[in-house]
Amino acid sequence: MSLELVVDARKNGVWLALLKDGKLIELHEEQGSNEFSVGDIYLGKVRKVVPSLNASFVDVGYEKDAFLHYLDLGPQYSSLNKFSRDTLRGKQNVSDLQYFKMEQDISKDGKISEIISSSAPILVQVAKEPISSKGPRLTAEITLAGRFLVLVPFSNKISISQKIKDQDERDRLKDIMKAIKPKNFGVIIRTVAETKKLELLEQDLKNLVEKWKKMHANLLNAKPPYRVLGEIDKTSSILRDLLNADFTNIHVNDEDMYYSVKEFVSDIAPGREKIIKHYDGKLDIFEKFGVSKQIKALFGKKVPLSNGGYLIIEHTEAMHVVDVNSGNRKGSDGQESNALATNLEAAEEIARVLQLRDMGGIVCIDFIDMHDRANNKQLYATLKEAMLRDRAKHNILPPSKFGVVEITRQRVRPQTDIITSETCPTCNGTGEVQASILFTEEIENNLDFLMKNNGDKGIAILVHPYIESYFKKGLISKQVKWFFKYKKWIPVRGLSSQHLLQYSFVDKNKEEITL
Repeated sequence: MSLELVVDARKNGVWLALLKDGKLIELHEEQGSNEFSVGDIYLGKVRKVVPSLNASFVDVGYEKDAFLHYLDLGPQYSSLNKFSRDTLRGKQNVSDLQYFKMEQDISKDGKISEIISSSAPILVQVAKEPISSKGPRLTAEITLAGRFLVLVPFSNKISISQKIKDQDERDRLKDIMKAIKPKNFGVIIRTVAETKKLELLEQDLKNLVEKWKKMHANLLNAKPPYRVLGEIDKTSSILRDLLNADFTNIHVNDEDMYYSVKEFVSDIAPGREKIIKHYDGKLDIFEKFGVSKQIKALFGKKVPLSNGGYLIIEHTEAMHVVDVNSGNRKGSDGQESNALATNLEAAEEIARVLQLRDMGGIVCIDFIDMHDRANNKQLYATLKEAMLRDRAKHNILPPSKFGVVEITRQRVRPQTDIITSETCPTCNGTGEVQASILFTEEIENNLDFLMKNNGDKGIAILVHPYIESYFKKGLISKQVKWFFKYKKWIPVRGLSSQHLLQYSFVDKNKEEITL
């Protein structure tokens, strides 16, 4: 297995594509402003306490008030509240908790109206990013995530990832943490910490304690709403959480970001910087690595399967519905085996699409009916195994007697929703086409104008692959004729991200030339 990260830096933000053996499994968009990201810590102000919901709404500076439930306060809320209030008043001048007097844990079945009052300042962390018309979801159980560890202030508990199975290794890690962790700080040991040396774990812990100190310094004299500690950008957070021996390449198309990512990787994984490569090719980076084509295939209503079948994915107000169809697949071993083969492939693809689109809530999958109970068990096992790679919390129910599988999946970021349907650029959706339009002649006329008036700017044409084929067709192609006419070679590049009748001219710096 090989993992590749493709980083496409654009004017309005950064797109990140994670590829596993060339297949797209995650797609992230990072806007110019990365406020209200998961992990950001804010000093908010309680706007309203709602006893009927046992929750409160908190102003953290977002257009919609954020939501904080009583169960998200955490057992150590009283200690956190005392620490933050004393810091704001100037009574808590140090971030160290060694001499901090811990408060009693709050009850699990208490009432929020007895703990929180309106207009009070409160230290909170973003647990879910703003989604649709909802504000952020908050937690008051502050944690600071590092490469190998997660620091939990106001706790002395040491927890270890359940994915670390070896008992001797678990004991070793626990003994290390007991020896090096500061008082009144708990630690969660992440899966990637397995077999790591003391020096690496100690350095990661020191970095997290430094982040806590920085948060404390920012909290002094702060006034709500105010972000006291921001999470690292998505590129770095993905590398922090996922970077392992399976990563083969990280491709970045921006020089400044290339050096930034290289510096970050050298800090968290010394010696792995060589896998970072600066892409400066003429073709768009997503086009080069086949990301654009996969986006169009996987984000539409109809998702094709390699065996000729396909998925139909509908998003309703209450849930997502997936229908599995065999399409034009023809099996020689009978209907039951044909249905099983299609269902097994669909299960793998559905697991990938759920993670890729970050589809949350209830997902109902209507697989092709199978009468053999053993086949239904095999399908269920395959789907569960495929979903193990998904880092989001999820639950899968066995197929019902109607062949429907129900999944609940947690979503912590806005669903990636990319429109893949295109309005016909010729008729603009009216259904009426003007017979006088000659598209290729329009391109050639504009090219002629640019070659005569813009001088030598290294002009290249970006078009849909079908139009590219037209210009390059034949021994004496249109492109060759242009070479004889202008005494310069005019590159024609086909981009699957372009609409059929969309085109643009770019100079040697890949900047678009406006006509």
